[in-house]
Amino acid sequence: MKLENAGDCRWRIRKDAREGMRTEGLIIASEKLLPGILADKAPEQVANVACLPGIVGKSIAMPDIHWGYGFAIGGVAAFSARDGVVSPGGVGYDINCGVRLFSSFLSKKDIAGKEHSIASTMFAAIPSGVGSEGQVHLSPTEMKRVLEDGARWAVGKGFGEKDDLDYTESGGRLDDANPDEVGAHPRERGTPQLGTLGSGNHFVEIGIVEEVLDKKIAAIFGLGAGTLTLMVHSGSRGLGHQVCEDFLAVLGRASARYGIMLPDRQLAAVPIQSPEGAAYLGAMAAAANYAWANRQILGHLARLAILNALGINLDQAGFAQVYDVAHNIAKFEEYTFDGKRQRVLVHRKGATRAFPAGNSQLPERYRAVGQPVLVPGEMGHASFVLVGTEQAEREVFASACHGAGRRLSRHAAIKQAHGRRIDEELARAGVVVMAKARGTLAEEMPEAYKDVSEVVNSMVCAGLARPVVRLRPLIVIKG
Repeated sequence: MKLENAGDCRWRIRKDAREGMRTEGLIIASEKLLPGILADKAPEQVANVACLPGIVGKSIAMPDIHWGYGFAIGGVAAFSARDGVVSPGGVGYDINCGVRLFSSFLSKKDIAGKEHSIASTMFAAIPSGVGSEGQVHLSPTEMKRVLEDGARWAVGKGFGEKDDLDYTESGGRLDDANPDEVGAHPRERGTPQLGTLGSGNHFVEIGIVEEVLDKKIAAIFGLGAGTLTLMVHSGSRGLGHQVCEDFLAVLGRASARYGIMLPDRQLAAVPIQSPEGAAYLGAMAAAANYAWANRQILGHLARLAILNALGINLDQAGFAQVYDVAHNIAKFEEYTFDGKRQRVLVHRKGATRAFPAGNSQLPERYRAVGQPVLVPGEMGHASFVLVGTEQAEREVFASACHGAGRRLSRHAAIKQAHGRRIDEELARAGVVVMAKARGTLAEEMPEAYKDVSEVVNSMVCAGLARPVVRLRPLIVIKG
């Protein structure tokens, strides 16, 4: 797939690059990242998405782009709410996989010599790994309430603080969730898994604010130089995966009935206004609510574990939620394109919302500076907090990157890690890590990912985000 330099870390895929394209493709990346992007099939997926009916603006990819199911991971596309389509491949299997970040009053000296004790306490308190089961037991009635109310349900059950909801995207709940569209199999998988971390790239991490890049905004976010942070990365577990699996089958059969020609069968799509489209959106929103409840519980368990390990209370630690953002979701939003305000369904897959200053959906405290954008690294890598810009709102539907993005497949990473002790390597770099399975550390080793600093630099180069702080990991819990 040929890319044309469009200036300022932008690369264009021409509309005539593939038959059936309705718009151009746009990839945000620095020249340093480009060889890795071109070696992957992800640019072809950006072109494929440009073929879908009702697409508004361009088919977009963030600098952490890599191959995914249907849409590239790092893909963003908006479709007209009136005559566009919805595609589960544009959301992904782990519906509302996302990140939650907490600030604190603590510093590195407060945990000096206690790192392994803290790691062990968190590891014991937070169920992790493939098929892990939590301590929250849901009746069918309670499961329905989780699917309807998301993080609000969890707070109502004593998991966390009411203020957490004010600093969660969409208040931790999508109003258009329809639990009745979530089948028996997803519910069966999700019933024992609420309050569990899962495996793969999911983690709980204690980090430190290593560098403040914007003092004014960092102060508003409560992120001071040298203070400790807590980050939680997880999603909708088996429930969300099964919702996606179920509806890929339903929408795959329905696409042809609506005359939608797909360049790739993984891009199964139906009109937003169709019965199948409405059913998927209702189930997706319910799975997103489950994910917000899950992160709400995980954040609460992690905070308690740290307090218990240190023998202090919440007032002494000062843990406060900075924000919680979704990475895999489709949401109705309004943007101005072609001189008119349009309601669109924005698919963000491996990408995050990045509202600029002034957006009425932001907490009042953040409204003057913009939404925190959380960009986690992977164990040995730094993480970043950014804010969105007006340019991002105009050009990429107020979206940003969601992480470093994979450079190696999991199979290739395991092969490269053969004979190595990744945990010992990380320990020498100052990172205490505990994982349910050693294979997880091999799959998720730092070399498996792109340079997150270069990914963030690409966003800054394009004028789509501004950096606020850089975080360095100290303690990491994996599945």
